[in-house]
Amino acid sequence: MAGLVDFQNEEEVKVFLDNLGTEYSYQCHKEKDPDGCHRLADYLEGIKKNFDAAAKVLKANCDQNQHSESCYKLGAYYVMGKGGLKPDLKAAYKCFLTSCEKGGKKSVDACHNVGLLVQDGQVLDEKPDPLLARDYYTRACEGNFAASCFNLSALYIQGAAGLPKDMSRALNYSLKACDLGHMWGCANASRMYKLGDGTESDEAKAEALKNRAEELHRERRESSTQLTFGN
Repeated sequence: MAGLVDFQNEEEVKVFLDNLGTEYSYQCHKEKDPDGCHRLADYLEGIKKNFDAAAKVLKANCDQNQHSESCYKLGAYYVMGKGGLKPDLKAAYKCFLTSCEKGGKKSVDACHNVGLLVQDGQVLDEKPDPLLARDYYTRACEGNFAASCFNLSALYIQGAAGLPKDMSRALNYSLKACDLGHMWGCANASRMYKLGDGTESDEAKAEALKNRAEELHRERRESSTQLTFGN
């Protein structure tokens, strides 16, 4: 059938990929399609390994179009100092914040990253803001981002200025993190049931959660082994 590519044929694959790049470039630069620009950035990054060019497309698409996925990826570039960009956590913070507020496929991840950066305080002139971190972790946790649920539980276990300890909330967030597959969420919830922190002591629940934490640990270890030796 016409149009099918024989992916075993190196020359056909090269032509196909070149045509794909031309198509995405047209979508971005001629049609001014933000999604097309993001596809172009992905193409430049993933196929051409031209990270500098990808960074320029991402920056334009984030600055001009506030494209959520481009802003998220640009934020990651700023964190890592990738694509010719200098590491800049404040610039990364602005990108993640835009992605979080705009919504989209990576917005939940972006909200979590905003929480991390404001809790750390480096983007706020070394003034950590646990309340703001809580707000963004909450948004990400509501989007089922396990690490945000766990971080919320830790915030309520430790407490902070303007954020009193709340072991009951800490337990609820630990349990949600556990349900989402977060090993340490299970471990924390197990300990709280064992000690009766934020709930009545319950040895059976503590044991079940401990077993779940161990199961997740085994799964992670096995997955890591497969990634290392799978080829």
